[in-house]
Amino acid sequence: MPNTPHEITRRQLLRGAALVPAAGLLAACATPAAKPTSSSSAAPVATSAANPFGVADGKPLEIWIFDGGFGQDYAKNIHEPLFKAKYPKSEIKHNATKEITKVLQPRFAGGNPPDVIDNSGAGAMDFGALAQDGQLLDLAPLLDAPSWDDPSTKVRDTLDPAVIDLGTFDGKFSVLGYVNYIFGIWYSQKAFKDNGWEIPKTWDDFLKLCETIKKSGKMAPFTYAGKFPQYLYEPLLTMAAKIGGPEVLVNLDNLEDGAWTAEPMKTAATAWAEIGAKYLMEGTAGLDHVQTQTAQNKYKVAMLPSGSWLENEQKTTTPPDFDYGMFPVPDFTSSDKLPYGTLHSSPAENFIVPAKAANPQGGVEYLRAMLSKKAAGDFSELVKTVSTVKGAGEGRQLSPGAASATAAYQAAGANIVYYRWQGWYAQLKDEAIAATGELMTGGLTPDKYLERLQKKSDEIKADSSIKKYKRA
Repeated sequence: MPNTPHEITRRQLLRGAALVPAAGLLAACATPAAKPTSSSSAAPVATSAANPFGVADGKPLEIWIFDGGFGQDYAKNIHEPLFKAKYPKSEIKHNATKEITKVLQPRFAGGNPPDVIDNSGAGAMDFGALAQDGQLLDLAPLLDAPSWDDPSTKVRDTLDPAVIDLGTFDGKFSVLGYVNYIFGIWYSQKAFKDNGWEIPKTWDDFLKLCETIKKSGKMAPFTYAGKFPQYLYEPLLTMAAKIGGPEVLVNLDNLEDGAWTAEPMKTAATAWAEIGAKYLMEGTAGLDHVQTQTAQNKYKVAMLPSGSWLENEQKTTTPPDFDYGMFPVPDFTSSDKLPYGTLHSSPAENFIVPAKAANPQGGVEYLRAMLSKKAAGDFSELVKTVSTVKGAGEGRQLSPGAASATAAYQAAGANIVYYRWQGWYAQLKDEAIAATGELMTGGLTPDKYLERLQKKSDEIKADSSIKKYKRA
């Protein structure tokens, strides 16, 4: 299937930009006397343990935040004041948007991107294309710098190791995931308690629960963000990994022949297509995430798939006694290769420093400030979620949803799965979004759904102009 105009524009704009090798700016961050970028006339600043990147106090810092589930107050009230306290002469230019690609891609194409970007949300820029075109600063010096809190501890030692793994593109660590997204099926603990509904641990029990809720007439059993079907392919892929093992997702990432049409994928797609046919809230296909989530807050629907940002995103519409809870994708059968409690979780809310930023030193230093235990802890408490900074939530008062997700994450232990294809190959993500919507509304059979995605995977694999990534 040919690329859509949206995909062509995204990649061609990036490729058309005047590029500067990331290594040059990496050196600027790592050398004893950091050289100014070509767009700056500031004198070099000597580095030290307290200022490992040679930040010039007085040089402006431009920040763009994705104004989504976590809002932007955490940046304005926690991170930016922390940076400003250390560099009081530096003006912080704070900006926020829900449309990162639409607003900032022209800045990359013009060679004048901002200094720090929270590249997140449905409109995030394609990390694979950014990495391929040398637009991302190598953040390795950040990992080896002294942590904000303790000069004897490196930043890398304060982070969940998955941050480094998933933030590495083509051998370079260039994307900082700040939040542990924990995915599952979300519900109201109050609604379940009041109605005597039990958390299902098997797929048969899940189907029985859906039938019970449907027959009760009190609310619909299930919904998802119909306009954003990626919310639904998440539990589908998690189920496939539970059935067939984590290699199911590794094969998707590596564009392996037949990865999408493998039996675990067929089983999972068939299972979720049944939910689409029998148990969806009426009108789901035409609703976005906020509309479906708000319907749940109004007790119009019992369950929906989402991530650990949900509770904060819905804070203005959630009744005080709603009590969010989350449970993992149920076992399909007792023969699943991964046990009950297996979760899809991965570092996200992804921050980058562009390679052509005017103030890369300040950008990397801003990230270092964000990774302090206090900043990460204040963030976790404010937005009701779990940071990737080790121990950031210790001693903090967790909300019901955050506590539920955290407990599920701890119970999962090593049984954590994830996938990277949607960050590596934007065309495949676009295709999966469109096809999953059709699967759930009956426009595609499970077999045709998977054949369509396999075809797109094969096209990308055969396209020599697209940078390929490999996952072990």
